[in-house]
Amino acid sequence: MIESYRFGEMVVAGRSYRRDLKIVEGEVRPDWWRKEGHYLQPEDLEDVWAARPEILVVGTGASGVMRIDPRVREKASSLGIELEAYPTARAAERFNELLRAGRRVAGAFHLTC
Repeated sequence: MIESYRFGEMVVAGRSYRRDLKIVEGEVRPDWWRKEGHYLQPEDLEDVWAARPEILVVGTGASGVMRIDPRVREKASSLGIELEAYPTARAAERFNELLRAGRRVAGAFHLTC
């Protein structure tokens, strides 16, 4: 569960993270860096594709600055993964809602911008 989010910081399971992160198969994968910082591309999510969650929730930043390459949605769809994208505060809430509902969910969160 994500305990809290504020610009530049996310707390997961009692630990504070100050860099972008992914949560895949219940494991926090810190210091997530993308090929292009504010542009999410399919190759930025190889571990998510391999895990095949039901749903991928993407946090696009505090103000929603990170853009998503259309190929990300195409790749998710081809693998049967639903993709939801929101500004990061809402993405964190949605991730927790899905987790509480027992869904197999992965998250990719941009913590600033």
